[in-house]
Amino acid sequence: MVVKTQSKGRGLTGLHVGATNVRRYFPRNISIIELELDHLRIQCGLGPAFWQDEPEIYDPRLCAWLESKNFHTRPDRTPVAMVLIPAGKNAFRLQPIRLHAEVRLKQISSAA
Repeated sequence: MVVKTQSKGRGLTGLHVGATNVRRYFPRNISIIELELDHLRIQCGLGPAFWQDEPEIYDPRLCAWLESKNFHTRPDRTPVAMVLIPAGKNAFRLQPIRLHAEVRLKQISSAA
């Protein structure tokens, strides 16, 4: 699923998942998801607002990772599209879209 970074100022960056993705990929009964950020695995809490009017994920570790990956060269802090790939029960791998596309191309090339 495609998501976007959401910046509420320096030091407060998360993911805007979107209401459609929330309904499709996140069961209402879960309160924690696991995110794989490169070699790091973190657990992020999901509050009640996640399913209502704020389909966003914030966590200090996620923020630090996003800031180091995406905003060190972007002073304007415009949203960056990313991909969340299901990686098990209530678990997702977060990658930049360009990296995800490169991995898919490698898989297709290897299969041929």
